[in-house]
Amino acid sequence: MYVKKQTNNSAYEFEMMKLKVTHSVFLAILAANAIIVLSMFLIMQWSMDRGFLRYVNQLEQNRVERLAAKLGTVYIASGNWGFIQKYPDAIPQLIVETISESSTPSSPSVANESRQDQLNQPNRRFYRLERRIVVLDARRNIVFGTINPAEIAIFKPITVKGKDVGYLGILPSKFLSDLHQLKFVKEQRLVFTIIALLMLLVAAVISFPLARLLVRPLKKLAAATSHLSSGHYDVRVPVDSDDEFGHLSRDFNSLALSLDKNENARRQFVADISHELRTPLAILEGEIEAIQDGLQDLSLDSIASLQSEVFRINRLVDDLYQLALSDVGALAYRKSEINLTDILEEAIIRVQPKLEEIGLTLRAILTEGSLSVYADAKRLAQLFDNLLENSWKYTDPGGTIDISFESGPGCVMVNVKDSNPGVTEEERKQLFDRLYRVEGSRSRSTGGAGLGLAICRNIVEAHEGSIEALHSPLGGVWMRITFPVSKG
Repeated sequence: MYVKKQTNNSAYEFEMMKLKVTHSVFLAILAANAIIVLSMFLIMQWSMDRGFLRYVNQLEQNRVERLAAKLGTVYIASGNWGFIQKYPDAIPQLIVETISESSTPSSPSVANESRQDQLNQPNRRFYRLERRIVVLDARRNIVFGTINPAEIAIFKPITVKGKDVGYLGILPSKFLSDLHQLKFVKEQRLVFTIIALLMLLVAAVISFPLARLLVRPLKKLAAATSHLSSGHYDVRVPVDSDDEFGHLSRDFNSLALSLDKNENARRQFVADISHELRTPLAILEGEIEAIQDGLQDLSLDSIASLQSEVFRINRLVDDLYQLALSDVGALAYRKSEINLTDILEEAIIRVQPKLEEIGLTLRAILTEGSLSVYADAKRLAQLFDNLLENSWKYTDPGGTIDISFESGPGCVMVNVKDSNPGVTEEERKQLFDRLYRVEGSRSRSTGGAGLGLAICRNIVEAHEGSIEALHSPLGGVWMRITFPVSKG
C-alpha cells in the first residue's frame, strides 16, 4: 500500500514538473517572439515616421520650385520685390496656388480641402508653410521671412530672363503638422499595431505545441529516471535524434547499463563470497561436531585440518579488506625511488621453494644494474607475489614460468608468462574481475578466492601503470605490467 502511494506521488510530481517545464518553455518562446515583434514594430514606426517626413519635405521642395517660378512671374510684372511689402498675403496666396497645381485632376476635392486648410485654420498658422520660407533678393538680403538664411542649406534661384533676381529657400520640417499627414501616420500606426498583435497571437498558437514537442524527450528521460531510481536498471530511453537530447539519452542508457552490470556484479559478488565462506565453515562445523560426538579424536591432525580452514577464511577476509581499501584509496602508498629489479628478485626468491616443490621451472631474464621507478616497494612486492602465486597455482606440473623486462619510451614492462593450460580471449577479459576464476583446466580447487588479480590491478593503477592479460607463447597466460620510468 505504501509503495503504491509513493508511486502515485511520484507520478503527480512528475506531471507537475512536466507542466511547469512546458509552460516555462512556452513562455520563453513567446517572450522571445514578443521581443522580436516589438522590435520590428518600433523599427517600422521609426522608419515610417522618418521616411514619410522625408517624403513630405521632398514634396515641399517641389512646391518651392513651382513657387519660385510664380515669384519670377510676379517679379516681371512688378519690376522689383516691393510688391511683397505692399501685399503681405501674396506669398500665402501663391503657396495655395501651388497646392492646386500639385493636385491631380481626378482629386479636386483634395486640392480644395488643402487650400481651405491653409487659409481657414488660424490655430495652425504657426505651422503654415510660409512660416518656414525665406525670400532673398539678388544681393541675398531678406525680402520675406523670419528664418535665419544660415539655417537653410539649399536655395532655389528665382530667374527672370536668364538673370537671378532672387533666391527662395525653405527650412525642412522636423515633424509632421498637417492634419492629413497626421491622420495618415495614425492610420499606419494602427495597422502596424494590429499586425503586431496578430503576429503575437500566431506566435502564441505555435509556441505551445512547439514547447510540448521540445519537452517530450525530457518527459521520456524523467520517466526513465523514475524507473531507474526504483531499481529497474533494465530501462532504456529511445534515441530519436543526434542533438543534445540524443546525447543525453545515450549517456542515460550507458548509465543504466553500467548500473545494471554493477548490480549483477554485486549479486554475483555476494553469492561468491557466501560460497567461499560456506565451504570452510561447513568443514569446520562438521569436524567440530564429529569431535564433540566422539566420532573423531581431538588430535594434532584434526587441529591442523581446522587450522587450515581458519587460515583459508582469514586469507579471504584479508583479501577482501585489502581490495576494499584499494577501492576507496585508503591503502597507504609510501613512494620513493626504488630499483624494480631488486623487488622482483626478492619475490622470485620467496616463491622458488614452492616452484621446486611442485616441479615448475622459473626462467628470469632481469636487467643488470638499476632500473629506477617511483613506487611503493611494499606494494610492488605484494603485486609480484600475487602474480607469481597466480602463475604457479594455474600452471600444470612440469611447466615453465618466464619473467623478463622490456623497455619502452618513458616506461618499463614486466612480462610474466606461464605454460599450459591456457584461457580463451573472453576469459582473459575477466581475469581481473573480482572473484572470477577460470573453470576447467585452470581449476578453482587449486586457487584462492579470485581476488588476487583484482588487487594487482588496483596496485598497478595506483602507480599510474597498466596491466593486461595476453596469450602466452608458452601456452598459458602472459601478464604484462607497464610502469612509467622515474624521471629523476
